[in-house]
Amino acid sequence: MDVEDVNLLKEQRVAYINSLICEGHLDEQFKQVQMLQDDNNPEFVVDLINLYCQDSENILAELSRSLNEEAPDFKKIDASVHQLKGSSARCIDALNTIKQKFYILQNKLETLVQLEGKIQALEDAHL
Repeated sequence: MDVEDVNLLKEQRVAYINSLICEGHLDEQFKQVQMLQDDNNPEFVVDLINLYCQDSENILAELSRSLNEEAPDFKKIDASVHQLKGSSARCIDALNTIKQKFYILQNKLETLVQLEGKIQALEDAHL
């Protein structure tokens, strides 16, 4: 692969991120996060995505456990949902909706991570 291949992948990354923004999976703030990535920390965005996904999976697992308790602590559930989504919700349907949206977003972010990895590998090979 050569410089043209790297540039093509970068164009695909930009188009993919723009489509995620248009679909409402990401917002313009994600582009600001990307600007924090530099040569000193080329894995910043990938690391942040992985951290987000890991934290979100943990919160979703905790929510599922809490909702399955005989006497759920709805204050704890509300705090966890608030942490995950940024708004209050107290029912299983809301949790399932959040889970579904998270897994869709996680899948899309994994595609972005793969693109980032390919670009980084190609750039490293040309240095």
